[in-house]
Amino acid sequence: MSSIKSTRIESIDILRGLVMVIMALDHARDYSNTGYMFADPTNIETTTPILFFTRWITHFCAPVFVFLAGTAAFLYGSKKNSKKDLAKFLFTRGLWLVFIELTIVNFAWTFDLSLSVHIFQVIWAIGICMMLLAALIYLHKKLLLALGLIIVFGHNLLDGITQQGTEPLSILWYYVHQFNFQVINDGQGMLAIAYPFLPWLGIIILGYCFGHFYQSGFDAKIRKSWLLRFGYGAIFLFIILRALNVYGDLTPWAAQKDTTYTVLSFFNVTKYPPSLIYTLMTLGPAFLFLYAIESVKNKVTNWLLVFGRVPFFYYIIHLYFIHLIGMVGLIILGENWQELILTVDRFKSGYLFNIGYDLWVSYVVWILTIVILFPICKKYMKYKANNKDKWWLSYL
Repeated sequence: MSSIKSTRIESIDILRGLVMVIMALDHARDYSNTGYMFADPTNIETTTPILFFTRWITHFCAPVFVFLAGTAAFLYGSKKNSKKDLAKFLFTRGLWLVFIELTIVNFAWTFDLSLSVHIFQVIWAIGICMMLLAALIYLHKKLLLALGLIIVFGHNLLDGITQQGTEPLSILWYYVHQFNFQVINDGQGMLAIAYPFLPWLGIIILGYCFGHFYQSGFDAKIRKSWLLRFGYGAIFLFIILRALNVYGDLTPWAAQKDTTYTVLSFFNVTKYPPSLIYTLMTLGPAFLFLYAIESVKNKVTNWLLVFGRVPFFYYIIHLYFIHLIGMVGLIILGENWQELILTVDRFKSGYLFNIGYDLWVSYVVWILTIVILFPICKKYMKYKANNKDKWWLSYL
């Protein structure tokens, strides 16, 4: 390893690249492991430690990705002449992301040309949060920080409010705070709201405020001091709140058949929507990683930078690639590859629940995905860096 003078932006990109690489593992499991996306790898009654860990490690991806989207927005705005310019960018990019989620990304997940399954996941969450952030950036920075903290620490107070059915107010609440899969249009469509936006709004707001520590001229020693405080503080709060088992998560932990599974239960926190405890568990180590990577530059960090600098591009192409590999996998198993054209009927049938490969195959698919997509992403990264005058590249 070698030290470099300043890696403020690089350290952020390295962290983003790391979580993008880890993210592909979860999606490789979705399209190859037995049960595909129909089985729950965190179900304590049916999981194994290695399967649980394979899913658990990917929990870090979405909150870090959303948090750093807020940080990137702050840094982008610091180069603009006015908040009006930043607000315009945030709103238009957010609108674009919502559109992409419901078209290009939804098709990547399902390969269903009818787009009858409407999946609202992380890209939609970032998009809607950016659109809201476009207005919120006009608040005083202390008020904005307070709002972000109130949402992250207080949204679990809303856990007891639940809705059912397809009434307009129920669907609105699903978008705001309640995870829900709902069959609609007389069984011809499905609404899958996996990322209710309110908790993610709190995370992106805090990420935006966090950008203050990475603005030009900020003292690196002070920044690293705060990174340690944030990291250890978040981890400490996670342990205390989780141990108390009173507030901060929909799923309390409980003693299991042995120590190993009790530990799994302790770490089996709620992602949909992201609980306070889940957020503390994932962002705490992320802060410590930023602290540790601040002055490091080597082959590994250079490799991670590639994925971290073109995350949206990588996200899109890796979904299509892994889904195609999944279809090939079904053919090898002697199954109908069309079972991975995920229509409403196929979601309801759950045919793939007992079909698939051992977990090690998912790891092979994961590594294959990263190796094949790396040169493509690197080429696009260079193109993007050499064509900064093309405004549309900022939306990709």
